[in-house]
Amino acid sequence: MASARKVELDCEAPFGQAAKRVVKVRAKEVFKQADGVLDLREVEHVHDMRVATRRLRAALEVFEECFPSKRHRQALKRVKALADALGERRDADVEIELLEGLVGKVATEDRQALEALIGDLRVRQGQANENLAGFVTVKRLKKLRRRLTKLAKAAKR
Repeated sequence: MASARKVELDCEAPFGQAAKRVVKVRAKEVFKQADGVLDLREVEHVHDMRVATRRLRAALEVFEECFPSKRHRQALKRVKALADALGERRDADVEIELLEGLVGKVATEDRQALEALIGDLRVRQGQANENLAGFVTVKRLKKLRRRLTKLAKAAKR
């Protein structure tokens, strides 16, 4: 993620107003990262969206008392599910990158085993990507955006 967007808040404003603003900004960052997140050649998209999702989740948790509990619980559940899918994919990305960096450094007799392990990880990465694809469909992201917008609007002043 190039840089986190600074959210300026009025210290005199009610806590609920801060909650509304922070959740809107953090949600926007998540959706901004969705393009390219399934591209296995550009793994940074997953990293950036995962970071944005973790920031949104933290904001939802910090401001929990500002929101109607049922709406909050449902939104947080969906954000956590997305974060889990992103994490599963990111774990495979990181492991592959690490092991690919070792290929040229291991003994020749160990290279074949290492490449087989990378192949297995690529399969796991592909499966994680398929799982993630279900979370980042246009329809599902639109529904999550709508849910978070309604949640922010419902923030108690």
